[in-house]
Amino acid sequence: MWNPRPVAAVALLLLLAIFLAPLLLLASSGDRVPQETPQPAPTATLPIQKPTAQSGAGGDGATLVRVTLPDGTVTALTLAEYLWRVVAAEMPASFETEALRAQAVTARTYTLYQMGIGQNPNHPDADMCTDISCCQAYLSPEEAAERWGDQAAQWGEKIARAVSDTDGQAILYQGEPIDAVFFSSAAGRTLDAVEVWGGSVPYLTSVESPEGEEVPNYRTTVAVPVEEFQTVFLTQYPDADLSGAPGDWFQTVVPVSSGGVATVEVGGVAVKGTELRTLFGLRSASFSVSADGEAVTFSVTGYGHGVGMSQYGANAMAKAGSTWREILTHYYTGVTIGPWAEG
Repeated sequence: MWNPRPVAAVALLLLLAIFLAPLLLLASSGDRVPQETPQPAPTATLPIQKPTAQSGAGGDGATLVRVTLPDGTVTALTLAEYLWRVVAAEMPASFETEALRAQAVTARTYTLYQMGIGQNPNHPDADMCTDISCCQAYLSPEEAAERWGDQAAQWGEKIARAVSDTDGQAILYQGEPIDAVFFSSAAGRTLDAVEVWGGSVPYLTSVESPEGEEVPNYRTTVAVPVEEFQTVFLTQYPDADLSGAPGDWFQTVVPVSSGGVATVEVGGVAVKGTELRTLFGLRSASFSVSADGEAVTFSVTGYGHGVGMSQYGANAMAKAGSTWREILTHYYTGVTIGPWAEG
């Protein structure tokens, strides 16, 4: 005869197991508080490309630039990516938008000009490098983020737009990209290329530049002890006569168009202002010089070689309402602005 009691007992045990299982699981977890899903650590990646209607064949995204990095390795970047890094390094991101756009076009044009020349012996395996004495300054997104801090995202986006808003545009002379040199700040005027490098370039002529006392370190002073000046100068110019009173060493200053120094006689030897700038680490060759028994003192205005676009001048023009096109056609004589390559 079938006995229902064992079946009932089994059923009861199953019901108890189902009821008690959640309680047992909670007990096994102790007092732990549920943890939130870990979030990835923030990275220093910044926006360096923005699509524009001009992008495509012949634009920045279609051109690769091989760049030699400080560690000697070579990386390939699109022109847009490379230009972001150059503009971030070359011009303060706090500058006016039109000035940043002018800088982007200038940097693009300079890059295209250098690539058109061909192999550079300083970096034979790359188109450009990060050495400012050879090519252009360079700042990686990671370095930019560290430098800019809380403003990194805002300024990164601002520079990305300056590059993308001018996508594919270059400064042209007779239809070809120019040698679009630029510098930091001028002493009222830029210089003609012939005054600095000895060769005349039709689009690198002297023009007025509107920056002034708002420029950081616009006026600087370098005082060189007399004995140090003698040692350094005579090493380079052993025929100079630096006897007698230091105030008599300097004669016949020949000015350049901006009022700076083309040449000056030092101890009877004619020396270029640019050479004195290099010898004594002056910010520009726009200087006056005085000397006494203690020191030779240079009073310097501006910063850079003085040829092409002044960056602080571009910012002053932008503040006054000039567009990036107006800025560029002011600083580069007789040029046009347009696509550097057809799609």
